[in-house]
Amino acid sequence: MKLVAVEKSPRKEKKWMAVFKDGEKIIKTHFGAANMDDYTIGQTTKEQRDRYRVRHSKDLKTGNPTRAGFLSYYILWGDSTSMGINISSFKKRFNL
Repeated sequence: MKLVAVEKSPRKEKKWMAVFKDGEKIIKTHFGAANMDDYTIGQTTKEQRDRYRVRHSKDLKTGNPTRAGFLSYYILWGDSTSMGINISSFKKRFNL
């Protein structure tokens, strides 16, 4: 499986859409609430990120990195405030 792109979501209630390719199958996952801040916007603090991660660690129990919970956790609330760095880390972490 490969993460092909992360682009603006056409859904007004979501920020982003991740596009995965698994063989011939295309998986599109919309993530990030449009009306909420996240760590990549720069208006949130490391403490807010840490609280988000504690609240949403349950989202990782599926073990499926194509799920919105994974994408938000690692890309929008990742270790860096740079979305590009977080996407690269996400791809490396999950071999995508």
